[in-house]
Parts: sequence; structure tokens; C-alpha cells
Amino acid sequence: MKKLIKRLFFILAGLMAALSLGIVICALNPSLTRKLAGQVQAMSEGGDVEEPQEDKALESQARGEGKLAQAIPGINVDWLPNREEEGYLVPEQMPQTLPEEVQGLGGFEPVKVDSQQVLPEEAENLEGVLSEELKEAEFFLPESFYPYYLMLEPDLQTLYRQIYSAYLQTAVSLVPAVEVKLDELETVFEALFNDHPELAYIDTGYYCLYLEDGTCAEVSLVYNELINDLQPALDLLTQRENEIMDVGNSLDSDFERVRYVHDLLAELVEYDRDAPLNQSAYSGLVSRRTVCAGYARAFQLLLQDMGIPCYYCTGFTGEDHAWNIVLLDGKYYNVDVTWDDREPLSYEYFNRTDAEFAATHVRTGLSVYLPACTGTYYGGQALESPGTEADVSDGDQALEGSGTEADVSDGDQAQGTPAPEGQTPPPQPQESAPALEHPLTWEDDSDEGNDAESQTEQTPAPVVSEGEKALDTLEEYYDDCEARMMELGVGERQFDNVVPASLWGLVESAYSSGAYWDGYVADTLKAMGAEKFHLHIQVQNLGGGYYRIRHNVTTE
Repeated sequence: MKKLIKRLFFILAGLMAALSLGIVICALNPSLTRKLAGQVQAMSEGGDVEEPQEDKALESQARGEGKLAQAIPGINVDWLPNREEEGYLVPEQMPQTLPEEVQGLGGFEPVKVDSQQVLPEEAENLEGVLSEELKEAEFFLPESFYPYYLMLEPDLQTLYRQIYSAYLQTAVSLVPAVEVKLDELETVFEALFNDHPELAYIDTGYYCLYLEDGTCAEVSLVYNELINDLQPALDLLTQRENEIMDVGNSLDSDFERVRYVHDLLAELVEYDRDAPLNQSAYSGLVSRRTVCAGYARAFQLLLQDMGIPCYYCTGFTGEDHAWNIVLLDGKYYNVDVTWDDREPLSYEYFNRTDAEFAATHVRTGLSVYLPACTGTYYGGQALESPGTEADVSDGDQALEGSGTEADVSDGDQAQGTPAPEGQTPPPQPQESAPALEHPLTWEDDSDEGNDAESQTEQTPAPVVSEGEKALDTLEEYYDDCEARMMELGVGERQFDNVVPASLWGLVESAYSSGAYWDGYVADTLKAMGAEKFHLHIQVQNLGGGYYRIRHNVTTE
């Protein structure tokens, strides 16, 4: 009897030890806990545990190979609930050999830190010379648009909000609201820079005074040259955003908007290592000369404007580089506009998986904690489209693509090739228009080469007829086209208008994407009582940064 009791005691003790070990393992591995909970729930409901689906296997393959990044101080790696299944896998090797056509197209600058140690008695006097206490500002967008904020621990999120508020109010310096070490402070600044492309006037650096133990005592903020005349600069940036949004928001799907912004930036922006403000969205949208950082921040800003989650991603491609991650229909995709900006326009780095990027792009910094890009539906074969033809006469350049010619009956817009049964593929991008003779340089604030004499030598005066006025916005262009069509009436008609180079890119994108239809054609045809419509566009470079657009219109 005693032996039996003793044996039962050891059995119970063993079970208790195993149970305790299981609790510890689950506590240290939340994802395992979730899996076990799901299996228990399925069994309790009388069902079988689900087997992995084929799409899960494809997603896993699209993640590539590698390991999840380890946590660093201040980062909550479990901000992604299913990180083990949906987190980015860091490849074991960095890119070795890049395609020749993209070599050297980097230019991203990591956070620049300048710091100095101070004595405790000096730190006690700092608060008296700081800016007045700042009111905490709210985010412009929902938190889901700011993944770098979400991946911070709560204390660092508090500091992030404080610094963000200080930037919005152009404060000079601040005392951290929470105790923070130097490495954690750098993490906060990287997170804030990556989340907020609209802060185009901030420099990617800061200055910190710290104590002997590494605790930060004071932070001084650094701004770029836009701060000297800030409001006009912000107004101009906003104007550029709104002009592009007018077209983007008229498109039918998020995929079309993403492709439209991709194509537009590749058309408008010139890669330039020496461009000023090249780490900002301003350089991409206003100056239109920038490096990879400017392309990526402009892309991020425009898609944020259109309500599409788009993240700024940094990494290594043989040098420091920046690109984007975009969310479409619940799946994430890599987009590198800088590397797609070629003649002709490329889609090689548009909407790609991590596995497809692994040979050339490896994430670094906080970007390793962003979600994995496993989406495949909007990449690959979905980007192919048949070519089109267009006439070119008298030295003018015809704008190609199914968006420039339409033959429409019964008031309906012509449709493309029907989708396979049971599937709705994304709209196909149009073939690029022939290269236009754009001015070699865009207007900027620098004095180099911008004096009147050099401008006269480099660019001839615009050939604009007397009484002809250049249209400055896309809305003005649409209104003018509508008025001219109404004035000329039904039949074979022709009319011209003139636009500056700053507007031509938007006009070209409107025709390439089909957005021009809702912009002015549909309402005009309805008002004219016309049922058929055919349009052929010719574009002439007038010089001096102006284009004449000739519209050959047939309505019945």
C-alpha cells in the first residue's frame, strides 16, 4: 500500500512539473499559445484541426528564406499578432551582384546622431532654457498607417508623440517626457522619420545631451532649409498633392491608384544624387530631382493621401536604399519606384514578394519588423498588356494607350478583355507613351545655372500664340476641354490648349489611366447628346517648359 501511494505521488509530481514547464513555454512563446488555443477550440466544437491550405504554402514560399529579426531595446516584436507566420524573414546573405541598370540608384541616409555628455548639475539647468511646454498633437491618419509607432514599447510611444508634436510646432528643443537611453532615442527618431513623409521640413538627424549613464537629458531638433520660408513651401507641396489626388481618387480601385502613382513619379522625377532636400517628399513632388529616399517618401505620402496603407522601407542593396511596402486587398507588396524609373517604364520592381526581392533588397533597421510581403495577385503576369499603335505626324508626338482613343456607343465606356470566369483580375497598365522632349532641368530655388542669360541660352522662349493662356491645374485643363468641345459641337473637331511641364505629367497620366473620361468626357458627351466618341491626342514641345496639346475629336 505504501509503495502504491509513493508511486502515485511521483506520478502526480511529474505531471505537475510537466504542466509547469508547458506554462512557461507558452508564456515565452505567445504564437504557440494561439496555435494550441485554436486546436483546442476546434476539437471542443467537434471539428478537425484545419490542415494547412495551398495558399498558406504559397505565402510561405513568397516570404523567402531566413530568420525573424531579434528584438532590440524599445521594440515590441509581437506588434504583429502572427509574427511567426507573417513576419519578415531576414535573408542570411546580403545582395552580392546587382543588375547593371540599377547599380548606384540608392542614396538613402540613415538617422544622423550628434551627441555630447553633460554633468548632472548642467542637466538640471537645461529645462529653464527650453521651449515652452508643447500641446500634444493628434495623428493625421489612423494608427494603422504608422507601423513604426505601433512596434514601439509604450514608453517610447509616449516619447514619439512628444517629438512628433514638437516637430508640428517647429520647437527647437525638449526634455524627454520619459527616461530614455541613447540607443532607444535613436529608435524613436527612426520610427518617426519613417512614418511621417508629410514632415518634409525636418532633417533626418538630431542633437542630444546625455548623462554619464547614457540617459538623454535634452533633445535639439534639426530642420532643413524649408523652415526658412515654411508656409509657402508647405502650400506648394499640398498643391502638388491635391493635383495628383484629383486624378488618383477618380480611379476605380486601389491597385489602379498605386500603379498611377508609380507611373507618375517615374515620369516626373529625375534621379539626382546632388539634388537638395533629397531625403524628403518635397524633393520628389516639387523639385522633382531626388534619390531613392525622395521617390519612396513621395510615393508613401501620395498613397497615404488616398487612404492606402503604404510604408517607407529601408534596407541594403549594395548600399543604403529605400523603397516602399503597400497593402492591397489584405496582402503586402514591395514597390521600388526608383529602380523602375527607366526608359521605357519598368514594372520589374512593382508589387513583388519578399522572395522576389531577396536577391537585390534586404531590409535593415526597424524595417525588419514590418510585415512580410507575400502578395502575388497584383504582380507578375498581371502586369502584362498588349501594345497599342498611334500616329505621329508633323514632328508632334502622339500619346499612346487605350486610354487615349475610345469608340463608345450607347453612352458606355469601352471595356477591355473579359476576365476568366470566377476571377476579376486587376486592370492592366497601359504601354508607356513615347518619350517626350522634357526640359532638361526643373525649376528650383538654387542660383546655379538659373540666371537670365543662362536660361535664355539653354531654353528657347515658349512658342505660344497671342491670346493663348497656359492652364495651371488639372481642373482648369478639364474645364477648358469641356468648354471647347461644347463650343465646337458634334462632328470632327480639333482644338488646342497649352500646359506647363509641371502639369503635363498629370495630364499624361490621366490619359494613360483613363481618368480623363470622368474628368471631362462623360459629362460633355451627355450635355451634347452624343453617343459615340473618338479621341486622338498629339503633343508638341513648345520649349521653355510648355506643351501644346492638340485634341482631334470625333463625336456623333
